[in-house]
Formats: sequence, C-alpha cells, structure tokens
Amino acid sequence: MKNAKPANLQELYHTKIAPEMMKKFGYKNILQVPRLEKIVVNMGVGKGAEDIKIVEQAQQEMSIITGQHAVITRAKKAISNFKIRENAPVGCRVTLRRRIMYEFFERLIRIALPRVRDFRGLNPRGFDEAGNFSFGLQEQTIFPELETDKVPRPQGMEITIVVNAGSRDESYELLALFGVPFRQKIEKTVQQKTPAAAAV
Repeated sequence: MKNAKPANLQELYHTKIAPEMMKKFGYKNILQVPRLEKIVVNMGVGKGAEDIKIVEQAQQEMSIITGQHAVITRAKKAISNFKIRENAPVGCRVTLRRRIMYEFFERLIRIALPRVRDFRGLNPRGFDEAGNFSFGLQEQTIFPELETDKVPRPQGMEITIVVNAGSRDESYELLALFGVPFRQKIEKTVQQKTPAAAAV
C-alpha cells in the first residue's frame, strides 16, 4: 500500500496546486503551503430518535457515499421540545483523511455537485475564521453510488473541509485551484462569456 499511486487530486496538489500557491502567496517553503487535513461529513436525522432504523439507513448510505464506515452520533443531552432523550441516536458522521479523503473530494466536486438541480455554485461565505469551509446538501441522491429507487427518504448532510491555512483567502484560493465551484467564480465566468455571445 505504501507504493500505491496517489489519488488524482492528491497528485494534482503536489504537481500544480502547491507550486501555484507558493508563487501567489510568496511561501518560501513547501511546508508552508496550505493543505487539506480532513473532510467531515455529518447527517442529522431527527426522526432517528423515534426509530433507530432510520439512522441505520442513513449510516449505510453515508458509508456507501464516502467509502468509509460511518458512526452513529447520539444526543449529549435530552431536548424535551423535540422529544429527544439523552443518548438517543440523532444522526451519523464520518471523518475522512489521506487518500480516501481525496477520492471522496474528487467525486464530490466533479460528479455529485454538478448533479444538484439548478446548481449556481457554493456560497463562499461558508468559510470560518480559520479557513475551514462548510456547506450543506439537501439530498444524498446526487451521489451516483446510491440507487435512487432504493433510497426511502431524502436526507440532507453537512460537509466540512478542514484546511490548515489559517485564513479565508488562502483556503479559498486552495479550494478554487482544486476545482471547487464557488458561486462568485461561476458568476464571473458567465459575465465574461455573455458579451462575446451577445456580439455574435
């Protein structure tokens, strides 16, 4: 396994993205270049507190989507308004690192996101102060690994891409070079094409 070929995006990072980042931000050492640390995928399943089978179904779907076994998350305290007891199953989560992280990341940005209906790009406001990027998806069926007719109910999820950049600007540039379709970037591309199209 040590001699296994790196994932496509992992290789792209070393051959093109890291040199480009060094040039743009003036890093003197390759180790200063921001990189992906992990990707956390989380599904909150409120109805799971009433029926464990719903959470188990979500757990199975997430494991198929990410290629790694998902773990069931439980309520840390009781919430009477939502009829949730302490330690009740309320969702599932998976944390991806290294090769499996890059493989999921590639499927996400190149296959799954383009399948979102009326997709206009991800909101770049999803960055926190440390440069980590979070966004939500409304349905798990955008991932082709799942057979739509076997999915009993639509289930949303939250994805957090953890980057060791330390700033929003560096993280944005890194993810943009990976090919993450940000809304502003897509809008600029459309605006640049519109005048040319109008002149024809």
